[in-house]
Amino acid sequence: MQPRIDPFGSELSTKVMKHFVAASRVLSESTVPRATRELVRLRASQINGCGYCTDMHFKDAVHAGEDPVRLNLVAAWREAAVFTGAERAALELTEEGTRIADAAGGVSDKVWENAARHYDEEELAALVAGIALINAFNRLNVMIQNPAGDHRPGRFA
Repeated sequence: MQPRIDPFGSELSTKVMKHFVAASRVLSESTVPRATRELVRLRASQINGCGYCTDMHFKDAVHAGEDPVRLNLVAAWREAAVFTGAERAALELTEEGTRIADAAGGVSDKVWENAARHYDEEELAALVAGIALINAFNRLNVMIQNPAGDHRPGRFA
């Protein structure tokens, strides 16, 4: 399977992708734990049906030392006992932030307040931006039908 277009195949798309990647690098400097950032990216990618990003973030997280059992349970995080309260708050924020169209009014005050109990304002800003960015990556990859399965950790380092 080949993608419909190469996201780095034109001058315009290369410029856009460089900005997406640069934004992602800025977010990696936040104090939100890397494990949490990967859980968020994985969950949003699952919700959006983005096989390319699901593959990438699973493999990158394992490569960084994350337990594959926890990653396997991300889709069922509410029923899994392997996540911290802070991680649960981030996953809940991810779900509501990703499914904005499904919830009249977007992210509920309850979900926001729960996240704010675990993260300071700078970390909340990083989470919100990270959720928005992974949703943009997901949509791009789903639209161009970028195939999943061949990601190698460190490929975009």
